[in-house]
Amino acid sequence: MADRDSILDSFEELDDFSDSGSDYEAGVKFTKRRKQTVAGPKPPKRPRRKAALRVSSSPSPPDPSLQRQQQQQQSRGTSRQASPRPVARVNEGNQGISAEDIYDAVCSGKSAMVTVVDEWLDSYKQSREAGLLVLINFIVRSCGCKGVVSREMLDSMQNAEIIGTLTKEFNEDSVNYPLCTPGPQLKRFKAGLCEFARVLVRSCRNSLIYDEYLFPSLLALLTGLSDSQVRAFRHTSTLLAMKLMTGLVEVAVIVSVQLQTTQRRYDMENSKRAHDRASDRLEELQASISEMRENQEEVSSMMNATFRGVFVHRYRDRVPEIRAACIAELGIWLKTDPEDFLNDGCLKYLGWTLHDKQSPVRLQCVRALQGLYQEKEFIGRLELFTSRFKERMLSMVLDKDSDVAVEVINLLLLIQQRTEEGLREDECGHIYPLVYATHRGLASAAGVFLFNKLKSVIASDDQERDKSDHATFFQILISFYIQSEFHEHGAYLVDSLWAVAGSELRDWETMAALLLQEAGLMYEEEGALIELMMCVIRQAAQATPPVGRTQGKKILSMKDRKVQEQDRRRLTTYFIPLLPQLLAKYSADASKVSLLLKAPLYFNLEMYNGAPTLEKHLDLLLSQICGIVEKHTEATVLEACAHLASALCSDRYTFSSRAHLAFSQLLDDLTECFSTYLSDLLQGSADDDDVYIAATALKRIAALSSAKDLTGWKLFDSCLELLKSRMESGEFDKELMVSALKCAAFHLMWAKVNAVNSTPAEAELKRLKKEVRSFCRVCQACLSLNQAEMRDQAFELLCDLLLLYSTSSARSEPALQSLIHLPSDSLRSEMASFLLDYVFSDTEDAELNVESEEEMRITLLQRKRNQLAGYCKLVIYGVLDLTAATDVFKHYSKYFKDFGDIIKETVSKSKLISPIQSAKTVCLSLTQLFSEMLTEDHSRQDLGEIRDLAKRLAMSFGIDLHRVRKPMVALHTDGIRFAFRDPQEGEELHPNVTFLEILSEFSFKLLQQDRAQLAGFLKSECPNAALSWPSVRMYQRSLEGRSSSKPTEEEEGADAVPLLDTPAAKRRRTTAQGSAPSTVRRSWLDSSSIHSSLHTPALTSTVQRQPAMQPASSKPIATESDIGSGLTEPESEEEFSSGSHMRKVKPTKRRQLSSSQTGPSLNQQDLNSHLTLLSLIEDEDEEKEEIEDYQSDSDHESEYTLPSTRYTSASVLDELFD
Repeated sequence: MADRDSILDSFEELDDFSDSGSDYEAGVKFTKRRKQTVAGPKPPKRPRRKAALRVSSSPSPPDPSLQRQQQQQQSRGTSRQASPRPVARVNEGNQGISAEDIYDAVCSGKSAMVTVVDEWLDSYKQSREAGLLVLINFIVRSCGCKGVVSREMLDSMQNAEIIGTLTKEFNEDSVNYPLCTPGPQLKRFKAGLCEFARVLVRSCRNSLIYDEYLFPSLLALLTGLSDSQVRAFRHTSTLLAMKLMTGLVEVAVIVSVQLQTTQRRYDMENSKRAHDRASDRLEELQASISEMRENQEEVSSMMNATFRGVFVHRYRDRVPEIRAACIAELGIWLKTDPEDFLNDGCLKYLGWTLHDKQSPVRLQCVRALQGLYQEKEFIGRLELFTSRFKERMLSMVLDKDSDVAVEVINLLLLIQQRTEEGLREDECGHIYPLVYATHRGLASAAGVFLFNKLKSVIASDDQERDKSDHATFFQILISFYIQSEFHEHGAYLVDSLWAVAGSELRDWETMAALLLQEAGLMYEEEGALIELMMCVIRQAAQATPPVGRTQGKKILSMKDRKVQEQDRRRLTTYFIPLLPQLLAKYSADASKVSLLLKAPLYFNLEMYNGAPTLEKHLDLLLSQICGIVEKHTEATVLEACAHLASALCSDRYTFSSRAHLAFSQLLDDLTECFSTYLSDLLQGSADDDDVYIAATALKRIAALSSAKDLTGWKLFDSCLELLKSRMESGEFDKELMVSALKCAAFHLMWAKVNAVNSTPAEAELKRLKKEVRSFCRVCQACLSLNQAEMRDQAFELLCDLLLLYSTSSARSEPALQSLIHLPSDSLRSEMASFLLDYVFSDTEDAELNVESEEEMRITLLQRKRNQLAGYCKLVIYGVLDLTAATDVFKHYSKYFKDFGDIIKETVSKSKLISPIQSAKTVCLSLTQLFSEMLTEDHSRQDLGEIRDLAKRLAMSFGIDLHRVRKPMVALHTDGIRFAFRDPQEGEELHPNVTFLEILSEFSFKLLQQDRAQLAGFLKSECPNAALSWPSVRMYQRSLEGRSSSKPTEEEEGADAVPLLDTPAAKRRRTTAQGSAPSTVRRSWLDSSSIHSSLHTPALTSTVQRQPAMQPASSKPIATESDIGSGLTEPESEEEFSSGSHMRKVKPTKRRQLSSSQTGPSLNQQDLNSHLTLLSLIEDEDEEKEEIEDYQSDSDHESEYTLPSTRYTSASVLDELFD
């Protein structure tokens, strides 16, 4: 209880001084400073030893000596006044270094800062007033102000008066100042400024730091500037004050060590017997101790004043860079001087800042905590802080800024390793799922945390089972992978662990031994290990992260490429003899063998030619593959065998003839099996067993034909005849028919490839074209069947074949012009009907409403996306007219979530083909939807849906209005003609006039001259009586929306500055343009990605929103820089002791002097000029936009989603359109 009371006392102590006035009064005072009376010569100061000083721990209550010092500083207050005089004139009496010289040296970053500071010290020693004036003008120049403080002002004006004058005279040409200048100059200047402050303190630490003039005056000026409403003053002075404070802390530590050493010497000397003591030595040591304590008190007062006057107010400044600078330096103070700063009174600032709205501030806070938890001796003092803020730190692993989340995981790893309690298993559960995150840095940090956890489990595991560490590692990793339930994402787990556990993961021997041993692993564990092993093989062979974690194209360095080649040769050498054994053991398991068959694709296959023994293993591998093909009928296994067969039969390898021979023998057997039952199938006399045997044989042939040319087996006629007979008889065997369709289609595809690579005879070309025509007729007939598998397969094969035999495919080969096959009108109609009936339809989705069928729903969606992409390719490559795209465009809005990215790409490509025709197609899509709406029950809701579609399509035309000028005019012209077309018999007069409401959604894309032209065209087409109709008036207003305003941005040119009074239409367009693409990018992921089910801890924040208007009252008004601060300092220690559940508090308001307190020195003219500085004093509304809300992660979906192995946004369009 006593410990808690002491903690609370320390909190009250800090909060007391944070609300009171600072040692250097931060409020702006315009009172005249009293002139110092010179009573006589000052007594000489006692000579000081070369020692630095020591600061008392957390700020203590002000004492009389500190108040006296404050009065002296105020009487000596310095400031500057803007003056047209050059800086050099200020130093006319002093020929030393000038403020401009120091500023140039800091900006360049090339000068040795020690030399610059030494040169200034020489001038300061000649005249301390002139030297201080140079330093003050350097600070003013660093703030971006062109003004100069003269010697007269230094002697006659208060700091607050001069700061007020500088504010009025500040250069308004640019809002930038040196510390916010973009580009490399910012880093160079900031680094130089910090180095200057560090060297200055280091050079003065033995003498000038105690002269009671330089540093008190300098800190007084910085404290006043840090409270300015001008951001440039506040930012620069705060950074300098914090850096000077850091230097003072270092000095204090040195003085403390020296004081302790001297005290020990004094005690040792004093403990001697009387006759052995050296009295002069004792007196000398006592004098040294007294002087060091005096120095310590003096530096302590400066530090306390800086902490109170600058840090306590600026750590919650509205500018995030200022807050970040304060927190970064606080972390250094805590680590440098733990005796004085490492207590709950200072740690609470870090705890509060963990809730800051801006990520750079949170990042600095987390890094400061990392520095503390790295020191073992600090852990005891951090126990209370850890217990109070651990929940907040755990919730920050889902921070919306990935850099912050990475550093938080590193911080939690330190807490896990250094503290006795560490993290509980449920707390570690917050971090584990992040190994599957798409952000690679975050996943790698989580991988380091997981690996350390696994190593600790291995270390504590009982080793009596006589297993190696790597075997235990794999068993624990397998258990984690199974329990995480994120299957199909093993590649992401391996990639997360690759940097920290690469040697363990590359232990092929241990993995193979675990798989080959009898009664070693359970069935599920074997599957998980095989999956992880294949992911490791892929990572080692390709040296690239999985899909979704790549950021641009990364070119491997020579070292990485060398490591990759070594890993590839090593795994190839090891797995060549072992792979046949693994395939033999797991040949009956479809899921395991399909994974193992992928391994040779990552091998260095040329090594099979290295030795005769390896060729023996090649024969064993080929034998196993053929056996697996004969044993399995699953599509995944057959596809894996086909891919491997294609790789082994490549002409790049000398052993390809052996592979060709093996697979040719396999195909001979399968073809013979199929031919045996073909006649019975054609005659209809085959029983179910015969049909099954023939269907499985044909299915295996179809799978292999995708990778190997089977035109030599001449199966096309047999397959086509089988399809026709089955269609006539109405006996639809799904497996048999789908396999026959595939075999026939692959025959035609290989025939086209052979025709391109050779010079076939004219008769052969005619026969091939006849085969294409016959097959397309069969596929067209299949489109109307009630068998989903056959229907879908026929549509997909039609899209591929029509593209392969299109006009564009024969442009480079004039000899193949006779092979061009264009779809008939009936086929076009059938394909469009298929699209409407089975792609843009929710009937199948409605049937799959059970959670267990989620995977089937995803598979169905993927199949629909492939079919839609195939149809869109026919439009893009000219097989179908652009008007055929209307069936796609009019579903853009309704099916945006499922197909938005594909339709958007199609719209974009159509504009490249013919911009005007594309715009007319967009208009045609809308007119078709409008006509369909009229045939049904007319509804405003339906009209609203069409308008939403029009808005979305309008956004696809981009922002360059000159480029889309002609397409937009054509679109509007067609729309107006449609709205006023002549009515047919039985129709009312002008039934389509409401279409103008839809057309108005495109008006904001028109240039002004085109608006006037279209307005005239509207009047010519529209009857006079209809001009007053609501729809017509609405369209006219859309055309007149910008006619009376200033010239538009597009008309003035790209360099025009956007106006504040932007019309509503333009504002709406900008919003949609910003939001639509992001929705497109994420829409398909929303339906397929497996989002983390990790419970997100509720976050709290100390940030309060400021009311828009403050009621007029007699309460003191807070200064502008405090009102908008990102953090609000709690008023008592109860908020800290209550952990992250912090109650709302009122912002601490500092008093602003009323007009009666300012005195006669501030006249009305100065006040008016002060109030007109709108460009310098930060606007509250702008700053509110600048500080972005850091919302609780529980309010929105986490940014860290698990990657989907089915299709990803980075590659889906390439896969579909390639």
